[in-house]
Amino acid sequence: MKPSRNMAKLFYIAFIFGLIGNQNLYSQNSLIINELEYFDMPGLSVMVFDDYYPVGRQGGVTIIQNDVRVAANGDLQLRGYSTNGEKIVDKESNTISRKVSYEDIPFDYSVSVQAIGSKIKISLDLDNPLPEEWVGRAWFKIELFPAILFGKTWDLDGKMGIFPTDSYGPLENGDIKPYAEGKILSIAPETDLQRMTIKALNGNLQLTDGRIFGKARWFIVRSEVPAGVTQGAVQWEIDAVPEENHIYKPVIHLSQVGYMPNEPKKAVIELDKTISETDNVEIIRISPDGSKSTVLSEKAELWGKYLRYNYAICDFSSVSEPGIYQVKYDGSESNYFKIGEDIYERYVWQPTLEYFLPVQMCHVRVEQGSRIWHDWCHLDDALMAPTNHTHFDGYFQGPETFVDFEHPDHVPHLDKGGWHDAGDYDLRIESQANTTLRLAQMYELFGHDLDVTEVDQEKKLVTVHRSDGISDFLQQVEHGVLTVLGGYRGLGRLYDGIICRTGKQYGLKGDGGGMTDDLVYDPELPEDGKTVYTSGLFDDRWVFTEDHPRHEMIGIASLAAASRVLKDYQPGLAEESLSAAETLFEITNKKEMVPDFVSAAAELYLATSNKKYIDAIVGQKEYILDHIDGCAWAVGRVYQHIKDTDFRKDMDKAVQDLSKKLNERMKENPFGIPYEPRIWGAGWIIQNIGVRQYFLVKGFPGVFNPELIFNAMQFVLGCHPGMNTASFASGVGEKSLLQAYGVNREDLSYIPGGVASGTALIRPDYPELKDNWSFLWQQTEYVLGGGGTNFMFLVMATDQLLKE
Repeated sequence: MKPSRNMAKLFYIAFIFGLIGNQNLYSQNSLIINELEYFDMPGLSVMVFDDYYPVGRQGGVTIIQNDVRVAANGDLQLRGYSTNGEKIVDKESNTISRKVSYEDIPFDYSVSVQAIGSKIKISLDLDNPLPEEWVGRAWFKIELFPAILFGKTWDLDGKMGIFPTDSYGPLENGDIKPYAEGKILSIAPETDLQRMTIKALNGNLQLTDGRIFGKARWFIVRSEVPAGVTQGAVQWEIDAVPEENHIYKPVIHLSQVGYMPNEPKKAVIELDKTISETDNVEIIRISPDGSKSTVLSEKAELWGKYLRYNYAICDFSSVSEPGIYQVKYDGSESNYFKIGEDIYERYVWQPTLEYFLPVQMCHVRVEQGSRIWHDWCHLDDALMAPTNHTHFDGYFQGPETFVDFEHPDHVPHLDKGGWHDAGDYDLRIESQANTTLRLAQMYELFGHDLDVTEVDQEKKLVTVHRSDGISDFLQQVEHGVLTVLGGYRGLGRLYDGIICRTGKQYGLKGDGGGMTDDLVYDPELPEDGKTVYTSGLFDDRWVFTEDHPRHEMIGIASLAAASRVLKDYQPGLAEESLSAAETLFEITNKKEMVPDFVSAAAELYLATSNKKYIDAIVGQKEYILDHIDGCAWAVGRVYQHIKDTDFRKDMDKAVQDLSKKLNERMKENPFGIPYEPRIWGAGWIIQNIGVRQYFLVKGFPGVFNPELIFNAMQFVLGCHPGMNTASFASGVGEKSLLQAYGVNREDLSYIPGGVASGTALIRPDYPELKDNWSFLWQQTEYVLGGGGTNFMFLVMATDQLLKE
């Protein structure tokens, strides 16, 4: 019987809905290309060249298995770094391809990834056959994250082993001998959450260890690219097994330190993106006898989706009784934290001043009990850098030096003061000056003191945990001034940076005292020749100069602020600092206008009470209004001293508008801060925003919201996205980064009080903070100027504001 038109229509509708239902079912059990154009299913995501930072293990084909990034940099390995071209997404064939180029060779190719069920097929296609000189040296490879594999097993065509915690020989043709070679590699088969199989569809696989030539590298799976082949030169099938019915376990984000009784408190609950209904949050109080009581139980408020997760928030600001607490939600538990009036009086900002800054001090020997953090270092600083030279770390010396020195002249007065910048050993003027400035401001504004470090500048000896009767704040300010002012003494201007000459020196980890021989280079001596003060060894660091108004204004602000706090402790140094700051301001003020001009003028006014600096600020009203985001906080430093009615009228309106803008930005994410996730962790930027907010709150009473300050601090202390809830400040809070990218990273260790960059973005939407691997600098590097002193400032500001 021929069906009627209506029956046919009903059949068609039923068929379409059946397809949709099957598609939803398919998406739960197979990889599909989602709206962000990567492969996704519960428990498994595969990104195809969404990242562009392979040196930081962010690039190529990336695999996130059961919410942990397990593999990255799936790509052709030649010389240098490749450039991503066009990304081609074909949802019909469930394929993502990327054109890639090695421009300096040159060589073009594409990598295609097709998802079939929960497996992926990778194909390397070359535009032209491999050049003859690269035959036998070109590999397609993917890197496996080491820390989660230590002690787990592998099997490659029946040859078995355990992933070792360290790399071992033997070496073969200048490279490590592969662990095994074959067709099918099984990785961690004994586990349910990390099981992965890689199958070579042509050629063979090798399992090898990239860490033999640098501990920061990962385990590597690779296939040699054959000669004379273009299409399908290498083909793999990868089965990274997702957990059955995987759902992301709720993660509770809050401060790992705790809160003051009247401090705003919120638990940010990170949920699977499929969760749209929330449960109750319980705030548990732990009594001294170990008993537990629920002091608050209420339903979490759904905030919505941010990055790849849904979020809910529980505001528990009403809980104020001092004690030890824990938050529970749907089977997840937070770490313990404290509520108390004295929460910030010990173990929070103090480790940065007590440990991190002394350990980073350059041109001295640093001891602590039986430990030597580092020996005397860089006492031969520094040689003038060559002109028209670009250093591999980004410094550039143009066609002139701006001074009377030429390469390789020795520049005097650079062998004192300063702090090693993070995991590197260079001295950047902006980081040196900012650190000095914040230390001076904190000493003035908050009145805290600490004396747990002996600093002997004459002997160039620093001893941690030995008091000498002098404020550690003052001694650290002095140490900063010695390098900033040292540049002015030696060069007649500020330097850009001081850095080692060679890549081998730059890669040094551990004791910076071994980087140079501490003897000034003398080109007249043979390489192995020495006198008491000089040698023929060309190992001294180089000093770079620049014409950079922003850096110069930061240096001026630091010298002016330092002159105020040093006037009783080191009056001669204070007077010289102020004189240099005023002279440099007169010179730099004639150059391009920059926002940091306002900070320099404000600090000079506070140091001299000279109205000309207020007039200078008023005279730049239009520039300030046009750059209000970067200038308002510095105007706030001296706003009470500005009497010009036109300036104040326009400024009052501008800061009202700025306050509204910042309040709106606080709503952009569940953490209540202006936050733009990127490849490099944004922790330092967020700390700087919080510090500036303090000056806005104080400079323009009643206009700005102090909660942004509290949120910025809590972000650093653990209330940030991602499955890792650690505090960015090492050794601060119940859970913190205990493996970080500092000078002791080779020991998989940390420096107390070092503050890391923090949670980074694996593009396009995966927040990551690996606390079991100290080599991802974009996540765990300590950087002077960006973190550390800004973190100290935030903690002190929070403590002060909540006690007012």
